[in-house]
Amino acid sequence: MESAVQVHAIVDEGLGNSCYLLDLGDGSALVVDPPRDLRAVLARARDENLRIRFAADTHLHADFLSGAVQLAHDQGATVLASAAGRRAFAHRGLRDGDQVELGGLTVTALATTGHTDEHLSFLVSDADRPVGVFTGGSLIVGSAARPDLLGPDRTDELARAQYASLRRLAALPGPTAVWPTHGAGSFCSAPPGAERTSTIAHELVTNPLLAAPDEQTFVDALLGSLGSHPGYFHLLGERNRQGPAVLDSSATGPLAPLPASLVAGLRSSGAVVVDVRPVAAYASGHLPGSVSIALRDQFASWLGWVVPAGAKIVVVREGDQDVADVVWKALEIGVETIVGELDGGVDAWAAAGHPLARTRLVDAADVDTAGHIVDVRQTVEYTAGHVPAAQHVELGSVAALVGDMAQSATVVMCGHGERAATAASLLERAGQRDVGIVVGGPWDWAQAHGRPLATGTDRPTAAAT
Repeated sequence: MESAVQVHAIVDEGLGNSCYLLDLGDGSALVVDPPRDLRAVLARARDENLRIRFAADTHLHADFLSGAVQLAHDQGATVLASAAGRRAFAHRGLRDGDQVELGGLTVTALATTGHTDEHLSFLVSDADRPVGVFTGGSLIVGSAARPDLLGPDRTDELARAQYASLRRLAALPGPTAVWPTHGAGSFCSAPPGAERTSTIAHELVTNPLLAAPDEQTFVDALLGSLGSHPGYFHLLGERNRQGPAVLDSSATGPLAPLPASLVAGLRSSGAVVVDVRPVAAYASGHLPGSVSIALRDQFASWLGWVVPAGAKIVVVREGDQDVADVVWKALEIGVETIVGELDGGVDAWAAAGHPLARTRLVDAADVDTAGHIVDVRQTVEYTAGHVPAAQHVELGSVAALVGDMAQSATVVMCGHGERAATAASLLERAGQRDVGIVVGGPWDWAQAHGRPLATGTDRPTAAAT
């Protein structure tokens, strides 16, 4: 969307979030909701010849750790955040209506509780004319962010606060740009396929929540749209309140190379081996009991979701996979327990006399509906179309429900194969044998067999969603 000021969006496709670099017109910038992985933010600032002078956080319970403390340390940035958040580090605490003069621009703090109870939006005005608003997890494109992160006893209250906050934002002039943090792909959560930015006028016409005729209709619609979310979300609010530790090169440098003998000992003492190789490589041979989480945009979400918090982690990767991508994605969600990587990979493990496990790959065309099929996609994906008779267990629930799923000859499917591989690895880790990973998804099956997919929930689900 066009605006009268220069705003550069830096999108994390994996977590589904955007942070923003606001050009203040004097060679400096304000960054809104910076992630802990600042590489893309700093690169964009260099490209635009901007010095980061301010960092603003809209709320504590984001689905990532904030990079504001790091920017204060490295760049001398002033941190702007809600006074109600009681942050334990140096910052300028703002309350509703407080204004910060940034050269020719004015930023006004707007209390927009609902997603969290200390949530602020930041309205940017140029010569008293509103040009855009950073809405964080309040108004998002086509929806509003979830109000249940502070627990079930607060959900209804926060949903009603979200209603009031959205009505307040909707009263801004129609051309006002809307710059949300949460977007498509965020479990915080936004409709799939939504645009990243919008305007107030566009949201008034297209956002179904803004069309709700009253508060109760709004609350029912918002709560009815919620899917599941990773448990690690609940750990990040306090981490962000305290302020994530400042990182140096030692925290983000190469992983310690661990010989097979040491990895064997770590496994015996409870460490989790996370295999980040592509699905085919994992299936052809992996350490028994390892967890497959292919290194891709969504790696961080699933790492935080399926690996127990605080567990020591040993990484297995291929030589051409950038270890920095593994480390930064983990740090971004607060996982700081990676102790190293298997030196020499699976070849070194086998050469040391240790066994390798293998998992069969199944082409979508060969999936037999008479067998036991487990679909591990999110509920909204499953209800949109699935192989008939497929049992639904969201990937995030597999570890908790594995005892109820123990059967022979199970094939696991998702949309492409990566989540299926993670689920299969969790089943194998729990002792199940003869597990297959479907390469492809339900639409591949339907095309191969010339049969329609089932929709809705046509059979009981085992997912605790």
